[in-house]
Amino acid sequence: MNYKYIRSSEKRRILAELEKQFGITKLPYLLVESGKEKLRAFSGHLSKEEMNDISSIANIEIIGLYLIKKEHDLRLSIDAAHLLKEQISKNILELSESEFQSWIRGKDLEKPLPQGTYIIKYLSDFLGCGKSNGKILFNYVPKDRRLKKP
Repeated sequence: MNYKYIRSSEKRRILAELEKQFGITKLPYLLVESGKEKLRAFSGHLSKEEMNDISSIANIEIIGLYLIKKEHDLRLSIDAAHLLKEQISKNILELSESEFQSWIRGKDLEKPLPQGTYIIKYLSDFLGCGKSNGKILFNYVPKDRRLKKP
């Protein structure tokens, strides 16, 4: 298995960045980095040593839930936005009905916003993250989670 455990000092740095970006102050999970700068959250009862023992006798593909993509800043997955929604208090962008209909179909939105990463929300649902370059809000909804009908 190709992964590494995130140390406490790195987790504190990640948490400080999440607090600055989205207001998130707690991540009560073991963080694991797996390929392409993806962070996964594990909340099970196995210790690191037990997971290493298991991986020595069985092929473990992934651990935990995909949580964060590390880029220039941090981008939450759709599942992370739902999991951490009680803590999210910053950079929330609420969509109108027509914007929502475009967004769930994978369309980028022409929307003048300050550059940065935003949590996308429609009514009470969090829809993941989008990134703005100042003119366009780029959609990161995975293709398999998009609505296909026009």
